[in-house]
Amino acid sequence: MPEHVQERKPKISASRKLMLKSLMVAKAKEELEQEILVKEEEKQKYLAEKAPPLNTSSLSLAQLQDLCRELHEKVDVVDEERYDIEAKVMLNTREIKDLNIKVLDLRGKFKRPNLRRVRVSADAILRSLLGSKHKVSMDLRANLKSVKKEDTEKKRPVEDSDWRKNVEAMSGMEGRKKMFDAAKGPAQ
Repeated sequence: MPEHVQERKPKISASRKLMLKSLMVAKAKEELEQEILVKEEEKQKYLAEKAPPLNTSSLSLAQLQDLCRELHEKVDVVDEERYDIEAKVMLNTREIKDLNIKVLDLRGKFKRPNLRRVRVSADAILRSLLGSKHKVSMDLRANLKSVKKEDTEKKRPVEDSDWRKNVEAMSGMEGRKKMFDAAKGPAQ
C-alpha cells in the first residue's frame, strides 16, 4: 500500500456548490408555490361545479322552502357518502395493521407491548389456565414442613438454661481467668 496518497480535488468549487444549492432551493420554492396555486384553482372549479352560487333574491317563500328541502337532501347524501368513506378508511387501516403484524410475525421481530404489573393470586392464575377444572384452592402453607417445639428445646444444652448465672460467673477477673485456663487446658 502506498504511504503517500494524494487527496482528490473536488471537481466543483465550494462557492459553485453553494450557488447551485441556492438555485435548486429557489426552483423548488417556485414549483411548490405553483403547485399550491394549481390545487387552489382545482378546488374552486370543483366547488363551482358541485355547489353553484344561490340566487335567492327573486324567489317566493314556497320556492325558498323547496330550495331548502333540496339542499337538505343534498347534505344528507353527502353525509351518507362521508360516512361510507370513513367506514372504508377504518376498515382499510385495520387491514393494514393486521398485515403489518403478519409481516412482523414472518420476519420474527415482535414489538414488545408495554407490560403492567398485576397482582394475581395463585388461585386466579390456575383458574385462568385451567378454567372450570380448577376446584381445589392452592394453600401454599399446607405444603410447608411442620416444626415441633419439643425438638428444638431438647437440642439446647442444659448448661445454658439460665443465662444470668453464666454471665455472673464470667464477669470480672475470675471469669477471664476461667476462660484463659479453659483455652490453656486442652493444649497441655
